[in-house]
Amino acid sequence: MGLYLVGLMAIASVGLIAYAMWPKTGEKNDEAIRRRMRGRAGTAPSVSASAQQKAKESVAKRMMKSVTPIAMKPVMMSNPEEMSRLRMKLANAGYRGDNAPATLLGSKTIVAIGLALVVALYAWMKGQTLMGAAGYVLCGAAVGFMAPNLWLSMAISKRQDQIRKGLPDTLDLMVISVESGLGLDAAVQRVGEQMRRVHPAVAEEFQIVTLESQMGIPRSEALTNLTLRTGVEEVRSLVAIINQAERFGTSIARALRNQSDAMRVKRRQNAEERAQKTTVKLMAPLILFIFPAILVVLAGPAALSMIEALSNTPGLM
Repeated sequence: MGLYLVGLMAIASVGLIAYAMWPKTGEKNDEAIRRRMRGRAGTAPSVSASAQQKAKESVAKRMMKSVTPIAMKPVMMSNPEEMSRLRMKLANAGYRGDNAPATLLGSKTIVAIGLALVVALYAWMKGQTLMGAAGYVLCGAAVGFMAPNLWLSMAISKRQDQIRKGLPDTLDLMVISVESGLGLDAAVQRVGEQMRRVHPAVAEEFQIVTLESQMGIPRSEALTNLTLRTGVEEVRSLVAIINQAERFGTSIARALRNQSDAMRVKRRQNAEERAQKTTVKLMAPLILFIFPAILVVLAGPAALSMIEALSNTPGLM
């Protein structure tokens, strides 16, 4: 069974690599046109954009594009709402490409099959029975199928934490920009340009807001899309405050300043809360690892001395 699996894996790998490296028809035609034009004019003309893109793509990307449509068929979502929810989760993690859902769904199948094959090979090397090997394979396939979901959740949490940490500094820059005479749209554009190196996640989101506003989308709708893309509660409260300030005609700079101060206070409180939790979290390693070592160092010599004294006393040992 193990030899059959290894053979199938080797054949599949060789076939995928050969298919990825096989020259495409469009590339052959472009190369022929380039040779003909070089013979006439002495210089090679610029080929089409698609041919240049294909030339720049690596073998790994071609393999991924070839394998993903086949791998995503078993886990393809038929419900449009589920697909929209998946796209929103990927957007929260910072992946907004058209092929992001297909890549994630295809990776679930690929990782599940790969991990199942590895576990099957391990079970065959250990000499497991057929039922035991089947159990190992099912467990490996289940873990591989759920691993991309776990990675996506971790990526979402990481990006939201980055946005949450960069919001106070971003609001300070927006306050300075608004108080210096810029409008809110110009302030958002300035934040997207200036915060690119310090807080790239926040800068990217504000740049998207600027692009949506330039495309004709109303500012309130663009800011609502910002809350949906990030999924951060602080961003949602910020957007609500901006909309209220515009609706009632109050000072936007003052509202942004108050929101920035509130976010800084909340961030400091969260840091203090995490610092207070460290004493409780240290109890487990202290009890399991440090206290036994201290007990051995302190009570070990005394215990050895008592054992030696008892062994030298007649009638006790």
